[in-house]
Amino acid sequence: MEQKKNAVTTVGSEDGLNLSVVGDTYRIVISGKQTEGAYALIDMMIPSGAGPGPHSHPDFHEGFYVLEGEIEFKTELETYTAKVGSFVNIPLGGVVHCFKNKTKTTAHLMCMVIPSGLEKFFEEIGKPVTPGAFLPPPPMDPDTQKRLQEIAKKYNMKVFPPDYLD
Repeated sequence: MEQKKNAVTTVGSEDGLNLSVVGDTYRIVISGKQTEGAYALIDMMIPSGAGPGPHSHPDFHEGFYVLEGEIEFKTELETYTAKVGSFVNIPLGGVVHCFKNKTKTTAHLMCMVIPSGLEKFFEEIGKPVTPGAFLPPPPMDPDTQKRLQEIAKKYNMKVFPPDYLD
């Protein structure tokens, strides 16, 4: 009996949903809908001074590959400056982490999420933008933090105050 062959998925350089998320611009290159939930791939552009605040997601394995620029990753355990060609692995289990672009140029990352699902959180909190556009980050006032925490809860995530890892 011959095994069924699945169709190959191709995604062009301009395809995918572009979202402004906390001042960054993320392009959902491939979503869980396209991979039957196996993984999602997100192209991330992080402008100077930007990056998500401390958060955790025990059910998602997240890997970052730096294509351009550099990013400072902070976790409960260490701080690491990832430069071009670096890879950062956030394993399952929920370690609190964040990252920030502390340089004057935009950083470019590829992020793989296994299994998929984190992209749904980004779709819910983000705003559609044109490729390469950046919106200012929302103020992290108590109302915004509460809203993010409530949405994060739906995805078994936690969002912490901006100074949590300081």
